[in-house]
Amino acid sequence: MRHERGLVLVVLVAVLALGLANVAVAAKKAQGQDLYKEHCKPCHAENSPNGEYTPMTLIQDQWQRFFDDEYAQSHAEVKDPHHDNAPVTEAISAEDLETIKKWTIDHAADSEHPMTCG
Repeated sequence: MRHERGLVLVVLVAVLALGLANVAVAAKKAQGQDLYKEHCKPCHAENSPNGEYTPMTLIQDQWQRFFDDEYAQSHAEVKDPHHDNAPVTEAISAEDLETIKKWTIDHAADSEHPMTCG
């Protein structure tokens, strides 16, 4: 009887841990999408002169290359009107940029879960 209670307790703790992990993943996904909407979508919406970009616009390798090789140079002179006209490269923190990068790659055209920005 005592062994059964211990087993039930272990199972309950494992289920709780998995549930909390799923909540954390969902929160990080929402955070990436929210950051993309805040920092990227204003300049890259449908019919934008800057081009419409959503995660599905590019494949994972293209997003990786963009963030690693092109972002800093292509956005150095771009001002963010929603953040006191600071350069985009300064308005987006390194941590937030990494979150946006991960979100776009995770939802790219060739990913398991492609999506638009919504």
